[in-house]
Amino acid sequence: MRIAALILCLGSMVFAQSTVVDLPRAPLGDGPWVFDSAEQHTVKVTVITKALQRPFGLAFLPDGTILVTERPGRLRVVRNGVLEPQPVAGLPEIYARGNDGLFDVLPHPDFARNRLLYFAYTKPGPNRDAAHALGRGTFDGTTLTNVEELYATEWGTSLGGSRLAFGPDTTIYMTVPAALVEPAPGWQLAQEPGSSYGKVLRLRDDGSIPPDNPFVGTPGYRPEIYSLGHRDHLGLFWHPSGQLFQAEHGPNGGDEVNIIRAGRNYGWPISSFGRQYRGQRVSPVPYREGIELPQILWVPSIGPSGLMIYGGDRFPAWKGNLFVGSAQYGEVRGTGHLQRVVLNDNFEDIRRERLLDDLHQRVRDVREGPDGFIYVLTDQEVGALLRLEPAP
Repeated sequence: MRIAALILCLGSMVFAQSTVVDLPRAPLGDGPWVFDSAEQHTVKVTVITKALQRPFGLAFLPDGTILVTERPGRLRVVRNGVLEPQPVAGLPEIYARGNDGLFDVLPHPDFARNRLLYFAYTKPGPNRDAAHALGRGTFDGTTLTNVEELYATEWGTSLGGSRLAFGPDTTIYMTVPAALVEPAPGWQLAQEPGSSYGKVLRLRDDGSIPPDNPFVGTPGYRPEIYSLGHRDHLGLFWHPSGQLFQAEHGPNGGDEVNIIRAGRNYGWPISSFGRQYRGQRVSPVPYREGIELPQILWVPSIGPSGLMIYGGDRFPAWKGNLFVGSAQYGEVRGTGHLQRVVLNDNFEDIRRERLLDDLHQRVRDVREGPDGFIYVLTDQEVGALLRLEPAP
């Protein structure tokens, strides 16, 4: 059964890829570049490094050091604007194949005291299976020690990426995707309460289960589940207001930003505004009773990834705007960008703007740095770390 499903999955991938249109594009230049924006004029883009391979996650340490994960299984360090040549030592064995590998990295809120780093990754299992795992280690600046696995999902295939975020109470939230393309194994698991796939999980910082999780004690439900009904969710961000924002891929359209609430069902795959890559609807109706509607919706698809709401002072006209990375627009390769969404006081979108279009890069993550500038990771075989700042 698993082999047949995998053959169908690969067939869908070939079909989907064959229908995607390519734009001719050159490798990323050296920069810098200056571009205009509807509200924040003359923004400068600087290349910090373009010596990264398929970068995925970006995090800042209290001293301004930047950590970058590479999906093939390396954790890189950028100090004082320079990428260190040697990756961080001490990571566990990582299953790096296709869309699997090393994903997000996140310092503990009390990192300055305890030096703890958390990271999401896929670990190898039997018969080419893998599991999503949450790891933790002590970081001395070059090496991880005391590395331990805090949590792992059940074994599965065709997994995809994972994001991490610490909540205000230092519990850790972890996204686990359902399936990348239909009809991959796990297609329906997002609605299965006994599976961790297609869920946002909530754990204590030691990997144990918080007793106030919404399904603790509910028969048939895994107690680590915080929300369910998700597809491939590659963005996660805690707003100071206490709202947890998540970015989620539809297949062909139906991309979403959701505000995640405890115990809620976000619909995948029984309720979706998207279509499959062949054009047919995912579900006969885009909404059902008891399903959470998306806060922000994209049709056609943008392939959303890392997201954040800007709160700094360097870009006053962008304060309170949501930024989300885009892999491609409307299923056309080479149209990746950074998308800016102006929000009202209820986090409803007023208008949207595409930034960095001319670079033709897949944007994988976006973060606000401690200096108030905006940092962007491009997801390419030769990936880059970019910095956005106001131009003189």
